[in-house]
Amino acid sequence: MSTATENIFQAIISHAKEYGFVYQSSEIYDGLSAVYDYGPYGSELKKNIKDYWWKSMTQMHQNIVGIDAAIFMHPTTWKASGHVDNFSDPMIDNKDSQKRYRVDHIIEAKADQLREAGKSAEADALLASMDQLLAAEDFAGLKQLLADYQIVCSVSGTGNWTDIRQFNLMFSTQLGSVAEESDTIYLRPETAQGIFVNFLNVQKTARMKVPFGIAQIGKAFRNEIVARQFIFRMREFEQMEMQFFVRPGTQKEWYNFWKQERLNWHLSLGLPAEKYRYHDHVKLAHYADAALDIEFEFPFGFKEVEGIHSRTDFDLKSHQEFSKKKQQYFDNDIDEATGKPYGNYIPYVIETSIGLDRMFLLILSHAYEEETITKEDGSTDSRVVLRIPAKIAPNKLAILPLVKKDGLPEIARELMDECKGAFKCFYEEKDAIGKRYRRQDAIGTPFCVTIDHQTKEDNMVTIRHRDSMVQERIPINKVKELVLSHISY
Repeated sequence: MSTATENIFQAIISHAKEYGFVYQSSEIYDGLSAVYDYGPYGSELKKNIKDYWWKSMTQMHQNIVGIDAAIFMHPTTWKASGHVDNFSDPMIDNKDSQKRYRVDHIIEAKADQLREAGKSAEADALLASMDQLLAAEDFAGLKQLLADYQIVCSVSGTGNWTDIRQFNLMFSTQLGSVAEESDTIYLRPETAQGIFVNFLNVQKTARMKVPFGIAQIGKAFRNEIVARQFIFRMREFEQMEMQFFVRPGTQKEWYNFWKQERLNWHLSLGLPAEKYRYHDHVKLAHYADAALDIEFEFPFGFKEVEGIHSRTDFDLKSHQEFSKKKQQYFDNDIDEATGKPYGNYIPYVIETSIGLDRMFLLILSHAYEEETITKEDGSTDSRVVLRIPAKIAPNKLAILPLVKKDGLPEIARELMDECKGAFKCFYEEKDAIGKRYRRQDAIGTPFCVTIDHQTKEDNMVTIRHRDSMVQERIPINKVKELVLSHISY
C-alpha cells in the first residue's frame, strides 16, 4: 500500500472502533490476534448484510431454501471433503526476523510493488510462475522464485529463508467428557459440507427438484498463520454460502448465470461497477472444473470478496463413498436426446461463497469519507461520513427534538413509536443539533428528523439527508413513508 492508502485504511480501522463497529477481541487482556468483536453498530450492519443476502437467496429465488447446520460434524466428513489431507498452506520463515509468511502472499505483495513501479508485465510473469509452481507443489522452485525476484522479509529486510513447508489450517478439539476417551473432531473450516451431508434430507423434506439450491450463513474457523488487514483475514469468521445442485452437463450454463447474478447483487447496493472485477482461477482446486473470484478494490488493492466455483459432483460422490449411503437424485424429466427420463445421477454443484466479514469491510471501506464542506459565507468545515447504503445502514432514522422541553420530546417519542416497528431508529436529545448531525453522519444514518417549535404549529418537521446534507420540511406523518421508500429491497 502507498502511504496515502495506508493512512486511509488506518483511519477506517480507528473509526470502526471509535464509533462502535469493531473492537479487538479481549482487548482488556491485550487482545487476541486476528479475532474481533462487533460492537453495537457493527452488529447491526452485519445483521443487515446477512438479511439482505438471505432474502436475495431464499425469498427472491423459489428454488433455494436455507439450513443452519451445526459447527461440529463427524470427523469423517473432513476426510471425505479432502480437508484432513489437503487443507494446508505453503509457509516459509525468515531466519533473521523469525516471522512466518504464506508464500503466495509475499509473492503477490511483490507483484503489487512491480505494478506500482509500472512493471505490469513483470508482475504478471511472476504470478504466472507462482501459479505453475503451486500447482506442481514445487516448493524448491518457489523458494528459487523468491531469490530470483529478490523478495525479502518486510521486518528484517533479508532473504534468509527456511525451506517451504505445508501447515494444516483446521482447528482440532475433543468431543467427550473425559479427554482420554474423547474423539478428535474439527471446528469446521467452511460451511459447505453441512449443506452437502444434508443434501438428501433437504431435497426430500422440502420437496425440491433439480436445479435447486441450499443456502446457509454460519461461522467457520481457520488457523491462519498469517492473519492481516484487519477483519479481511481472520481465524473466526462468517460465510454466506449457497450450493446450487444441477443436472450434469448443465454446469457451465449455471456457472455463468451465478457469476452474473452474484455481481448484480453487489451492484444492487449502489456500489460502483468499476470497483469490481472478475478474477478467473488459473490453478483449479481438485474438485472444480471452473472457478473465479469477484474482487473489490479495497484501500489495499483488489482482493477477493466472493468465489463462484463449479465443484462438479466431487462432494456428493465423496460423501457417498465414505458414508456408504447413496447420494443420488432421480430425475423424471425427459431427456430429449433419448426420449427417456434422465433417471438416477449425482448432481453437479455450483457454489457461491461470500465472506460476510469481508463484505462488511467492503461496505465500511467504500462508505468512509473525510469531507470538506464550504459554507455560504465561504468558510470551510469538515465531517467524517459513512455513506452506507440506506438498505443496510445500522440506524435508518435519527429522531432529534431541538430542545429537551416545551413538549418537543413528547412529539419525538410519538414519532419514534410509530417508526420503530418498521425500521431501526435512534433517539437523542443531548448537545447542539449540529453535533448530533455529525455523530449520525459518522455512523452512517441516512436520515435525521428534527422536531422544532414550529412542528407544534403545523405538524411539519425538518428531515436531513445524510449524503447531500439537504434539509426539507415535510409533514410528520410522511416521515415513515419517506424512509421506507429508500430502504425497501
